[in-house]
Amino acid sequence: MFASYLPPVQPGALSLAFATALLLSLAVKFWLSSRQVRHVVQHRGQVPASFAATVPLDAHQKAADYTVARSRFGLLNLAFSSALLLAWTLLGGLDALNTWVYDATYYRFGAMTYQLSLLLAFVVIGALLDLPWELYDTFRIEQSFGFNRMTWKMYVNDALKGAVVGAVIGLPIAALILWLMGTAGANWWLWAWASWMGFNLLILVLYPTVIAPLFNKFEPLPDEALKNRVEDLMARCGFAAKGLYVMDGSRRSSHGNAYFTGFGPAKRVVFFDTLLSRLNGPEVEAVLAHELGHFKHKHVLKRMLTMFALSLAGFALLGWLASQSGFYLAFAVQPNLAAPNDALALLLFMMVLPVFAFFFTPLSSLMSRRDEFQADAYACKHARGADLASALLKLHEDNAGTLTPDPVFARFYYSHPPATERLGAILAGPQAQATT
Repeated sequence: MFASYLPPVQPGALSLAFATALLLSLAVKFWLSSRQVRHVVQHRGQVPASFAATVPLDAHQKAADYTVARSRFGLLNLAFSSALLLAWTLLGGLDALNTWVYDATYYRFGAMTYQLSLLLAFVVIGALLDLPWELYDTFRIEQSFGFNRMTWKMYVNDALKGAVVGAVIGLPIAALILWLMGTAGANWWLWAWASWMGFNLLILVLYPTVIAPLFNKFEPLPDEALKNRVEDLMARCGFAAKGLYVMDGSRRSSHGNAYFTGFGPAKRVVFFDTLLSRLNGPEVEAVLAHELGHFKHKHVLKRMLTMFALSLAGFALLGWLASQSGFYLAFAVQPNLAAPNDALALLLFMMVLPVFAFFFTPLSSLMSRRDEFQADAYACKHARGADLASALLKLHEDNAGTLTPDPVFARFYYSHPPATERLGAILAGPQAQATT
């Protein structure tokens, strides 16, 4: 199809483009994070005037310290992950792994076993290299600020269950895509995209009732008064859900949240127990009204359709690159001569694409913040704006979200508006908020 009209990949040009994009993205990330740390530290000593009556100084300072600690840790992790990415690509790491897996599996077990083994080896090595960072994040940073409630036993159990679930879910879809790449002809990417979309829709249906209960307990909302309030709200908004549930999020973290999960008839409302312990009935109603606003404005559907379109473009691009020897050579990988290169193409694509996609982050952040303003405006029409503002402020404090982010950092990364802008729009009223 369209691939026949495209020029062949030039390895040198692609290597240079990748290295340039990686260095530029690193520079931007370090610059933005440095700005964030300086700005938060500079404003640590005083609560913003608009929050002075509601946020204690010690809570404001805890949020500042938490933000700085996570930012500095993030910079170290960024340096490590970038070096690892270079090692896998331009320095020949993936080629070395491929040679080892190929020699160990291809002639004894066949092409599909070789390719799945390569994917599995890459994932396992990556998980082991990420493990020290994850442990430090959970048991040092989160614990030192009083958020982590996970024990070592619980962590190990979650890791083992996650590995089993990942294998049960991931290996079959990987095998299907690899099979399509090898047997469906030049348009394999179209069939693979359709399979991937069907798989994602199936997971949306299965996650609430099959996957999530493996990690958390979900019980029907026991508070009858709150249940009636929530059901009345959903009736006013014309929304139906399969059930209202409370999740034992407090077993792992003190962070609170509420969300909709599932798809179609499997939709359900889930409240963290930490959220219900912190908010009163009107505040819970207002938070839920915000989530309903996302559905009423079709934000969820629009994001799903956007994901479908972007994934189609991604599969089409992969369909072209996978057939180009220059794609492999650009990242120091020698294509297999006797065996298929499909697993190699998948791994390279998953590593390289995010480097270029990073530069679209401000656009996606802007669109997400717009959606949040619209959902807030909807909530203010169907609940009290003062209750929504009070709830958000409590959640902000409980999650140690900084009230003084760097404006440039927030514009680039924040999927939700900064607290000052968001609460200001809420308190200004739905009409003013809808046009913010």
